[in-house]
Amino acid sequence: MSRGDPEADRQPTSSGGSTDRFCPPDWFVETANVSDSDIRTRFEEDWPDCWRAAADLLDWDTSYDSVLSAGDDRLTWFEGGALKPSVNCVDRHVEAGRKNAVALRWIGAAGERESLTYLDLQHEVEAVAAGLRTLGVGPGDVVTLFMPNVPELPVTMLACARLGALHNVVYAGFSADELADRMESADSEYLVTCDGYYRRGSAVGQRNTADSARLRLDADVTGVLVGRLDDDPHLGRDYHGYGALRDEFAGATVEPIARDAGDPLFVLYTSGTTGEPDRVTHATGGYLSYAAWTAMAVLDIKPQDTYWCAADIGWITGHTYGVYGPLALGTTTLLHESPADHQAGGHPWTSIERESVDVFYTAPTAVRSMRQRGAPPSDEYDRSSIRLLGTVGEPIDPTTWHWYREHLGGGEAPIVDTWWQTETGGIVVATLPALDEMQPGSAGPGVPGLSVDVVDEAGDPVAEGTEGTLAVSRPWPGMCRRLAAEARTAGADADSPEAWRYVTGDRATRDEDGYVTLLGRDADTIEMDETAVGTAVVERVISSLDGVTEAGVVRVSETGEIAAYVSCERNHPDQDALADRIRSRVREEVSPAVCPDRIVVVPELPKTHSGKVMRRLLADVVGDRGYGDTSALRNPEVVGEIETVTRQEE
Repeated sequence: MSRGDPEADRQPTSSGGSTDRFCPPDWFVETANVSDSDIRTRFEEDWPDCWRAAADLLDWDTSYDSVLSAGDDRLTWFEGGALKPSVNCVDRHVEAGRKNAVALRWIGAAGERESLTYLDLQHEVEAVAAGLRTLGVGPGDVVTLFMPNVPELPVTMLACARLGALHNVVYAGFSADELADRMESADSEYLVTCDGYYRRGSAVGQRNTADSARLRLDADVTGVLVGRLDDDPHLGRDYHGYGALRDEFAGATVEPIARDAGDPLFVLYTSGTTGEPDRVTHATGGYLSYAAWTAMAVLDIKPQDTYWCAADIGWITGHTYGVYGPLALGTTTLLHESPADHQAGGHPWTSIERESVDVFYTAPTAVRSMRQRGAPPSDEYDRSSIRLLGTVGEPIDPTTWHWYREHLGGGEAPIVDTWWQTETGGIVVATLPALDEMQPGSAGPGVPGLSVDVVDEAGDPVAEGTEGTLAVSRPWPGMCRRLAAEARTAGADADSPEAWRYVTGDRATRDEDGYVTLLGRDADTIEMDETAVGTAVVERVISSLDGVTEAGVVRVSETGEIAAYVSCERNHPDQDALADRIRSRVREEVSPAVCPDRIVVVPELPKTHSGKVMRRLLADVVGDRGYGDTSALRNPEVVGEIETVTRQEE
């Protein structure tokens, strides 16, 4: 299918999506992992047994008795089954003759490069597991990992899983208070951290933050220190050396502990754009099977691929699609220390060419940042290896979608726009890239086996095209343990899909074909004539204008004032003319009632470490309220400039 009129492509619908759709190219369909056009029908007719297809991607030590069962105040996936996560991600690939295949390829912020084959990874995981075991780590213990994207992080995650311990990964950019809070909440008495790391070319001292957090905790904490800035960092009495433990136990054999399918695998805390992170715990069997299945079906990952998930492992995306999903499938996963949009030298084009990346998965906010800086000439870097592009984290507007496909996908590679949450464990809404047409701005239907609705405040489905809250109306294997418990507490019958519903808190619309367009969080809405309009609708309309790369729209509750913060491409148009165009487009495409009272051009928007725009902070700035701690931001340095520009506009 041809792309059509580029200017027409830039026109969003009133719900924020594009009216155009694009078919996957024949060359992609011919080799796709999932190309059976009847898959949704088969999953629907065979629910919940359809999820045996996910379980079959793993090796089980004990076969499960049932796919989905209700008991002990929760729903349980694959009850009676037991499996070893580290074996499924490492050992079985070695035993299958792929010991020399690269499992993990790492690129450091200072240009360092390291590769671990599956055999290398097995040896390192066993050595680290043996070292942790001598420090007292055993089944059920929680080990907190406070590190950037360095190879030691996924190695230690898998070492914990090998011992039956839970890992609790905390993003490396968090403050001492945030680290201490998460350790205390998780009842964690083990901490693996590093002396420091590199951020935007500068060394950041990580150990000082970890030490400050430990002082806040009442419990004694056993620490392990990774030398990132210094190969032989000073340990003192507070830490054991990661390198020394690994070397001491090199060649050790650690028999992996089989875990029941319902046993917890890890603890993770949400990023907390509202400032209040929640604890999420995922179960071993359901999570790992769903991670593998969605990585295979939606991201089309194959064992021979070089696959790059640009998310930090500190977030659920890095867990599911940076570590567990691709390693369960036996592929090469590419790990960068620096974010995809914060590197020089043509990045990510440089890495795509050098590493021959097949599948690239990143956040729309990173794509907008790339677009803001501008793409290199089309013949400067070879991007022909790209087979599939993906987005995750926030809705992607049609204009950015087209830019992404054109400049990274050569105008042909399919894009899967995925929606999911920490609580869901894996992708919930997305197209299947070989089967479904792509609609820029709309994520697509629910993945096979899931049922998604858009509901009103009473929980009743709304009419097609009407805004409401996205709800998942059927359990799935990747769901976190809390959702499984809430379902059972609500009296859900495992055999009755109508008896269970998870209301996600995200605004959305759904069209006649079941395609879902995400419109932001329920909290990010503007009341208009007794109806709520998602701020993402207004943001997409603004972002469709030439020269605009991103917009953040907020309403100040005290005054009712609507403010639009806008970032632009280089050499952006005159601000007064831009403001007139923005107001004209919003009046035409949405409503005069949500036309911004104030339009502020800023260098970039404040974003969390996971790439989400922190609209709460923008509302605090425009409302002249104190905005407090900014350590949850990946770019806190921009807040002062945003405040200055805002005051100048008054």
